[in-house]
Amino acid sequence: MADHAAIPGGQTVEIQRVDPAWTPLREPLFRSLWIAAVVSYTGTWMQNVGAGWLMTQLTTSPLMVSLVQGASAIPVFLVVLPAGALADMVDRRRLLLFTQGWMVVAAAALGGLTLWHVVSPWTLLVFTFFLGLGAVMNDPAWQAITPEVVSPQRHASAVALNSAGFNVARAVGPALGGIVVAAAGAGWSFLLNAASFFGVIVFLLRWKHAPHEPPAGGRLRDAILEGFRYVRGAPQVRSVLIRTAAFSVGATSLLALLPVICQPHGAQGYGFLLTCFGLGAMAGATLLPRLRLRYSVDGLVAGSTVLFAAMTAAAGQVHIFEVLCLVLLTAGAGWIGILACFNFVAQTMCPSWMRARALSMYLLVLQGGMAVGSAIWGELALRVGVPAALAWSALAMLAGLASIRRHRLTLSEMKMTPAVMRD
Repeated sequence: MADHAAIPGGQTVEIQRVDPAWTPLREPLFRSLWIAAVVSYTGTWMQNVGAGWLMTQLTTSPLMVSLVQGASAIPVFLVVLPAGALADMVDRRRLLLFTQGWMVVAAAALGGLTLWHVVSPWTLLVFTFFLGLGAVMNDPAWQAITPEVVSPQRHASAVALNSAGFNVARAVGPALGGIVVAAAGAGWSFLLNAASFFGVIVFLLRWKHAPHEPPAGGRLRDAILEGFRYVRGAPQVRSVLIRTAAFSVGATSLLALLPVICQPHGAQGYGFLLTCFGLGAMAGATLLPRLRLRYSVDGLVAGSTVLFAAMTAAAGQVHIFEVLCLVLLTAGAGWIGILACFNFVAQTMCPSWMRARALSMYLLVLQGGMAVGSAIWGELALRVGVPAALAWSALAMLAGLASIRRHRLTLSEMKMTPAVMRD
């Protein structure tokens, strides 16, 4: 907000006052969606815990256990681009209602089959794939509606809160999932995940949004090709994608190798470290509004990348649990600083009629880079050890900062709007 102060001579000067990071939650529409989203994310993490544990009960094959994660990741490469095109072609609210309903049915069916003891390893993988398919079809439209549910001056803070909410769910969901699986079995974690989607569904049913204006033409293939042509002719979009790729490959090493780092501290230690990471993300989100007033997008991303890279390297060298908690807490703050900036720029780099397609390309680069990075750093850890792999991944993130020189995000059309209001 802006205050006015008098100075000698009768003149007044305007003093900017930063709104708190939680200001978007004062808007009923955004608050309802944010709460529903956190509940849904928490259910998804509970599902992940239940699926991983159930597979270990169904088979001793390490390959089948690892395929649980693969089954949920494969749809990113198969359908995220068509999902983005579809989200620009049809009414996003209706598309989201369909994808949320799809995930309810898939999670509930898997829960029922599990409770009836008729699930095989391949049945579990098929339903995990179905859930991943629904999530990927949902993501571009989900991110594209953010500017429609919050006022423009609070958009950047809303993006940071969305990212923080996801990290809170990542910290809380696995712990709750472990409790549910231990007390009642994996089937109930799947059923609770199905129930977690209903908050979002209720929001979508009650949401009164602007009428959808379909683009000219109606072929999915043409819409996808139009998206590629737009990216080819839009330097700012290419810059976002290149910068995201430069970060994402190295960034995944810490969370991918954290279970190995935590072996001396047990499952409870692993869960607590994830909680520290989520709390760090929340703390980082509260600082972002003030930092946005002082630094450019490039400055924030560069500083946060250096911080996150340093904590990634430190995680491989620290053996004292309390210090490792501090490392994860700090890493969470750096993580949110990077992804909140990237997510905001990705949501504002294109007009509304192209937004979901651009976001689908961004999600493909981000998640694809992390998938590739997980394989690279996992293989390197086997060859040279976890500390060395984490150190090399940190160097890779720092080397990626060289892309700032030719691919700046601080362009006039992409500057982050400070979370302030003027009288």
